[in-house]
Amino acid sequence: MSVSNAVRRALAFTPIRIAAVAIGCPMLLVSPGAYSQSSSEDPTADLKEVVVVGSRIRRDTFNSPSPIQITTREETTLAGFQSMTDALQSTAITNGAAQINNAFGGFVTDGGPGANTLSLRNLGAGRTLVLINGRRIAPAGTRGAVGSADLNVLPNSIIDRVEILRDGASSIYGSDAIGGVVNVVTLENIRGLTLEASLNQPTREGARQSRASAVYGMAGERWEFAGSLDFYDRTESTLRDRAWTRCNVDGLVDPVTGASRDFIDPMTGQPKCYPITGTGSNGVTINTIGTQNITQANLASLGLSGTLAVAPGSAGTTFNRFRPNASVTSGVVGFEGVGGGTNNLNVRDTFEDRILNRSLISPARIYTAFGQGTFDLEAMGDGQIYFELLANRRESQQTGYRQLSMDYRQGSPVIPQNLQFSLFAPDQGTSGGENVGVRAFIGFGNDHSEQIVNFYKPMVGVRGNLSFLSDWRYDAGLSYSKSDAKYRQQSFLTDKVTFASDVVAAPAGTDASLVRNGLTCRVNVTNPGERCVPFPMLDAEVIGGNLPQDFKDYIFRGVEGNTEFEESLVTAYFDGPLFELPAGKVSGVLGMEYRRQEIDDTPDINSINGNLYNLTSATPTRGKDNVKEAFTEIDIPLLRDKPGAYRFSVTGSYRYTDYDSYGDDTTYKYGFVFGPTDWFTIRGSRGTSYRAPALYEQYQGATSGFLSQANDPCNNYGAANVNPTRKANCAAELPGNPNFVQTSSIRSLSEGGAAAGLFAETSENKTIGFVFRPPVENLGLQVALDYFSIEIENGVDQPGSLNVLARCYDDPDFRAGGGFCRLTSRNPVTNAITVSNAYTNIATQIARGFDYTVRWEKPLGPGRIRFNTALTRYTSQANKLFADDPLDELNGTIGAPKWAGTGDVTYRWREWQVQWGVDWLGSMNSYGYLEVNHETSAFDFDVPDYVEHRMAVRYVKGPLEITGGVRNLFDKEPETISQGFYNRVGNGPLYSGYDYIGRRAYLSAAWQF
Repeated sequence: MSVSNAVRRALAFTPIRIAAVAIGCPMLLVSPGAYSQSSSEDPTADLKEVVVVGSRIRRDTFNSPSPIQITTREETTLAGFQSMTDALQSTAITNGAAQINNAFGGFVTDGGPGANTLSLRNLGAGRTLVLINGRRIAPAGTRGAVGSADLNVLPNSIIDRVEILRDGASSIYGSDAIGGVVNVVTLENIRGLTLEASLNQPTREGARQSRASAVYGMAGERWEFAGSLDFYDRTESTLRDRAWTRCNVDGLVDPVTGASRDFIDPMTGQPKCYPITGTGSNGVTINTIGTQNITQANLASLGLSGTLAVAPGSAGTTFNRFRPNASVTSGVVGFEGVGGGTNNLNVRDTFEDRILNRSLISPARIYTAFGQGTFDLEAMGDGQIYFELLANRRESQQTGYRQLSMDYRQGSPVIPQNLQFSLFAPDQGTSGGENVGVRAFIGFGNDHSEQIVNFYKPMVGVRGNLSFLSDWRYDAGLSYSKSDAKYRQQSFLTDKVTFASDVVAAPAGTDASLVRNGLTCRVNVTNPGERCVPFPMLDAEVIGGNLPQDFKDYIFRGVEGNTEFEESLVTAYFDGPLFELPAGKVSGVLGMEYRRQEIDDTPDINSINGNLYNLTSATPTRGKDNVKEAFTEIDIPLLRDKPGAYRFSVTGSYRYTDYDSYGDDTTYKYGFVFGPTDWFTIRGSRGTSYRAPALYEQYQGATSGFLSQANDPCNNYGAANVNPTRKANCAAELPGNPNFVQTSSIRSLSEGGAAAGLFAETSENKTIGFVFRPPVENLGLQVALDYFSIEIENGVDQPGSLNVLARCYDDPDFRAGGGFCRLTSRNPVTNAITVSNAYTNIATQIARGFDYTVRWEKPLGPGRIRFNTALTRYTSQANKLFADDPLDELNGTIGAPKWAGTGDVTYRWREWQVQWGVDWLGSMNSYGYLEVNHETSAFDFDVPDYVEHRMAVRYVKGPLEITGGVRNLFDKEPETISQGFYNRVGNGPLYSGYDYIGRRAYLSAAWQF
């Protein structure tokens, strides 16, 4: 490809010396004086000037005031990653930050299901800028919240290296470069054809990954062209495929004895499984019926006789949930009580095997084509036209599980005689305003969703020398990106369920296809042109989820939406020397950028009209914005080769930004590199950022979703294990009702914040650190330490409905304290809860800490050994929602570890390389954050250190390259926590830092022709 295999093998262990060579992660930044002292040659003699992420100034070294990490494609292959997406989301790059990856297919995420985004410093994907060859990658995805680059579009096989700037750079690249910048650099000077294939095979079922690719390059006297084709396939892994996801339990333990305090299933004698919720106990009841409250004392008044049957494990005397039992001949004939009153809510849940078909890792197929080329004009100052074309198609799917609540109208002929006594509740939304006699909570079965995302990005530019200014160059480019996506899902339609619930006797002459057991829908009678399949007779088969197929086809339909996101970009800049100082040339950059973005998300008409039963409704998201920017950058060498000042230079950048939507502002950044000797360098920077809200944050259409009533914080608030603060707050709001059970879904409202006064966010970013290379011959040691501090003011984000509820009801000040309680309310009559989850300005978000990087390399025996490690220690990860709130410190809580790191030892001799690697996440606990006493609480919110091991072997000879190894060598499973505050997958936290796949072997082979 860009260099021969022999040269690659030689470079694999070359000390970091020149800008033209990218060494695998982690990498240290060193000054020119840090070159190997054993070399007698001038290390800069044959260097070409390059631009490295973090600056637009061309340099002959990787020197930068900000920390930069480099990872190469060869390193990602050796580590067993099937794509650069997986590599970028790994601990090695993100230092424990949570990422949206392939395990989030069943959750509502920005970019929609199947998207993979990147967040640096745990600040969110919207604050991480992703580039290809220094140029922006536009957002891609589905639904209304598309605002970040989807890593699935990257052209994996032609990537040479990835440069990661761990520092804000808004004044250099634009407003969204707050948490950092990732620059994907493609190979150059490709000649001939390279074919590659790879396989990643887990030792358990599902989640197999395979990839095939071709890279080809050719050149003429004045032109050069290279391109790549990639095909990637990932199979599905389900909850059934992993032991830790098959039985979702509460995870409660006795704080003294350590014994389980989970609800024991009377049928098995083991802690009960609740797979329907994905979070643990108090899940929506399944395969049961809901009735009015029934006790032994009121049987007679309801026209019933005998003894009320009670299911094993049930307690108390009041029941409103029953399940079929054909042996029951008195009380509620054919049914036994499983819930209601003082009963533990968990006894009513029934295990449903089909729930285990839900996706753990969603499947996908990805097709990518990339082309790049140049043509020398022999004019315009040795001008050169260059172009790139990226085309990508993602086909992703998810399997879910749906429950159907069927409201049988009071007196309906499809309610059996033994249940005609009941009055469950007034109108529940699908009973046409009539009372509901019986509600059937039915396990409907699996549903499927899919996304097809087509993304393309052509760009063309021209660059060359300015003949009237010595050594000055120009570069101007034009690009257009478009993401055109369709998303499909299956849903119950509210109007069809409502029509079907209105069952009447079929008049003579009714179309036989519309009649079942002499019954039909009223709509068939009043409007013969409207076809309707009526509710089936309420019996044990129906309650068990075995519904007639024609009925399922009538109420359960496919719905489809479309999302388009377009971005047009024009850039132009000039760079070159301004004047000469004794220490070197002062270089500068002047440039401009114009960017136009537009989003158009059109959900299915049933979603727009709120006709998706028990599913989110959404209106279109449409908006556009234009931004005009001008920027400048300067690099000033002040001292060089002086006693106590081997090198000292300062840099500065300034950017003016003008949004049509949010007006204008300026940002700046300045930094320095100071080397008192050739083996010790100090570096630092300080900058500001200004980010207007993304289009979806401004214009997302009003979305009304529903959370399970099980998420009401006050459910059964009188139980022994409830947080005392929550218990007191619920008692104040629901006095005298310690056994309260919510019967209505929780309404969650989400929409863009432009109409509500959402404004732009600002931030300040500081770094300072050093690079140390002891001047000891053949020691081969390099050490770097960097401190970072990022503080965002007025940050734009959604607080999260569950977060709002938990933080409100666990707040000692409750309603009087404001804070999260400002965003939720309870209806004083129905006790139904409404939560606002609109985009808002979070007053402050902070990330501070230290990055440690060590690299040691030297000859050993017949080969060379190399040791790399990179650690991050966060000292603060904090935020607050309102300006008058105290900071909530998240550092060290679940999903935000204080420590994260990676390391590897590699030995190379001749054609062989052998590597052992480790990824580490520090222990985490959330007791302090949740204000729960660890010593007395039955909840487990404490996880130990998480360590994964990997090993690999690489063989390179001539045109052949073979790499094989094992990731997660000891099959480390995710740590487990209790149900409650955090979303879980199985019994583990929903957190990308944990490996959901398990041990897997990988093999990659490439052949160059």
